[in-house]
This record gives sequence, C-alpha cells and structure tokens, in this order.
Amino acid sequence: MMKTLLFALGLLLIAACCSDAMPSALEFNTAPRSCCFQFSSTDLPLKRVSNITKTHHSCRKKGFIVQTITGRKICYEENFQWAQNVYSQLHPEGSGVKQ
Repeated sequence: MMKTLLFALGLLLIAACCSDAMPSALEFNTAPRSCCFQFSSTDLPLKRVSNITKTHHSCRKKGFIVQTITGRKICYEENFQWAQNVYSQLHPEGSGVKQ
C-alpha cells in the first residue's frame, strides 16, 4: 500500500514538473516581461531608436525589442537583418547576435 502511494505521488510530481499548464496567478508573477507576440517588418531610421534589447531567454519567440525616442516599443524577429544590424551598432561589445 505504501509503495503504491509513493509511486502515485512520484508520478504526480513528475507530471506537474513537466506540464506547461500553470495557474494564471503564478504565471503573472513569474512570466518574463520582455517577450514579443507580434513582430514588425518595417525598418526605422536609426536616429529614432533610443535602445534595443533581446527578448528574455525564456520567451517562445526570440527577437529584439526596439524602443523609440518617443518611448514606443516595437518587436522584431531575431532573424530580421535590420534589427541585427542595429543591435550590433548599439552593443558593439556583444555583437554576436545569437545567444
């Protein structure tokens, strides 16, 4: 009886760890805030860009977040050449785009 209970609890623990399901309250507190869900394909003049960062490493879709001088944030896919070039220009020490 004890072996069966421990086995069942072990399976439950494994299932919980491997599941993508997450309570919404927990997801709100632990989800990265720098993910993108829609991406632009329009270049901006470099003079309008105030900052560019990579999306958080745990985001499903990798990319860049460009902040304009007006504070607007625009997402670009990680393979978008314009965004790669801007990132390399503004972050010369870490010019390797791939993580």
